[in-house]
Amino acid sequence: MTTPDHAAETPAESTGVAAQDWDRASADPQYRAAVVDLLGALAYGELAAFERLAEDAKLAPTLADKAALAKMASAEFHHFERLRDRLAAIGAEPTESMQPFVAALDGFHRQTAPSDWLEGLVKAYVGDSIASDFYREVAARLDRDTRALVLAVLDDTGHAGFAIEKVRAAIDAEPRVGGRLALWARRLMGEALSQSQRVVAERDALSTMLVGGVADGFDLAEVGRMFSRITEAHTKRMAALGLAA
Repeated sequence: MTTPDHAAETPAESTGVAAQDWDRASADPQYRAAVVDLLGALAYGELAAFERLAEDAKLAPTLADKAALAKMASAEFHHFERLRDRLAAIGAEPTESMQPFVAALDGFHRQTAPSDWLEGLVKAYVGDSIASDFYREVAARLDRDTRALVLAVLDDTGHAGFAIEKVRAAIDAEPRVGGRLALWARRLMGEALSQSQRVVAERDALSTMLVGGVADGFDLAEVGRMFSRITEAHTKRMAALGLAA
């Protein structure tokens, strides 16, 4: 996944579960279930990102672009492998852990299938970054071990700078392209936020973690502020692309 603008960072002074390691925190079965859900969602997201970047490489206009996207796709697959291995290490079956999130993520990708190379770049940059911001917000409430893994797999694979360069160049060459891509990015924003909310709403352990009751949970007002921060980060990314939010 890609995100140069982090909507949330780890608190300077962690308390509660955020100050514990996995062995201690996972003694709470509800917390363990929330982490399995989170890692399962992330793992399937990384696998889907790998598949999509590999598909996008086929649309690349040059061999250099094709090679760059193939390299990024490989990085996403390595992220998937780390999450898969971690799920297995904590006693969860990786495929079963990912399965509850397949329908929602596949639905999002069906509804936001890009029509060309530039739309694919914007989708990977904007759409994945919104998801990454959401997971970073959650990561701040996780135990030390899980938080470190989540933040590591959310590291930018190089797609952010690549997308900004290519999209800006396309707009400079043909300014009217900017209007079409801005509309596309706004649609992606709405779909990505809806998908994130739907995933959480359908998984009791994750929703409990966000609204309180497990770990250092958010209250409902904080959930609203969280989505405001994600929206603000999206606006900054649009500016980086040369698009109006």
